[in-house]
Amino acid sequence: MSVFSTVGLAVAFLTAIAVQAVALAQTWGAASWVPGAAASVVVCGLALLRHRERTWTSVVGLVVAALSVLVPLLPGTRLPAGLGPSTALGLAVLIGSAVRALPPVRAGTIAGAGLLLVAAQFATRPVTAVPAIAAVAWLAAVGVGLSLRRLDEHAKATAQQVRRTERLELARELHDIVAHHITGMLIQAQAAQVVARRNPEDVSDSLTEIETAGFEAMAAMRRVVGLLRDTDDAAPASPGPEGLGALVERFSRQGPKVRLSVPDDDTRWPPEVTSTVYRIVQESLTNVLRHARHAHSIDVTVGRDADAVTVEVRDDAPPNSARSHHRGGYGLVGMRERVETLGGSLHAGPRPGAGWSVRATLPVPTREPG
Repeated sequence: MSVFSTVGLAVAFLTAIAVQAVALAQTWGAASWVPGAAASVVVCGLALLRHRERTWTSVVGLVVAALSVLVPLLPGTRLPAGLGPSTALGLAVLIGSAVRALPPVRAGTIAGAGLLLVAAQFATRPVTAVPAIAAVAWLAAVGVGLSLRRLDEHAKATAQQVRRTERLELARELHDIVAHHITGMLIQAQAAQVVARRNPEDVSDSLTEIETAGFEAMAAMRRVVGLLRDTDDAAPASPGPEGLGALVERFSRQGPKVRLSVPDDDTRWPPEVTSTVYRIVQESLTNVLRHARHAHSIDVTVGRDADAVTVEVRDDAPPNSARSHHRGGYGLVGMRERVETLGGSLHAGPRPGAGWSVRATLPVPTREPG
């Protein structure tokens, strides 16, 4: 939950507590508002902390609310009975949060306990508006909680489908890579037979090429096996080189100016790494068009060191509070899945001052000896 929504909820709680205290002081006397206000402060405070521990904040909130209903019923006690509106509001937030996020049995237990409190309200004060307020708050909490739960489940299912689709696409691409390596090995093996008959001293070079192709094929096969397991920790990959220059040129025709920086050397990267770099740049540029139309320029930087390739896409769009939410969508899920499948890491978020950055690091397998 964002800081703004937390502050807004806290202001709503304080307003409700103050209104309730004034009303009780005018109706029951100067000191009558203190117990109800204390209970409200505890329950509303727990509601603000609910994201840290949803179960226990809800349980403690229910206990405090139950005491505020039962204590005024003790003989000789002259206090307003039942849940005050501010306490009901805080309890509704706790119950709604539990219904949204907790396992079904635990969420149902908490919601049921809240319903018992509402029923106790009607039993103790059947002719006032207080039980009705508590009942409406409970119904709203359960209704909103269930709606948000369904939305969360839909978003989770969609994200899983995006990951599954991305991995299957990578597996199909990797199949072509493996087939390419094996075909090359067969051709080199046939050539080695000819060389062995004509120039036996040159056979070692052919065998070295076959060994290299075999190592690349084995590395690719490990990745495809991990991909097809379809598990959360699955492993890597995808196909051959594509032109970042052409991609940037096409984008510049319809969007902000793009500056591309790539390594000057002609070192070959594994096809799955080259393809993933292309996909990251493509998705990042698309996101700029969708969510950062006010950007004036974009920097695409690709670097290579001894054991990794790094790609970063930065724009200079002005800050926008709504933008961060929209830019963290399913395209980012797909990018992260592809990168993590290759054993790399991806970080995306706002830059200091202004703009947005997507940075990925992809390990480049080194050839194992002999």
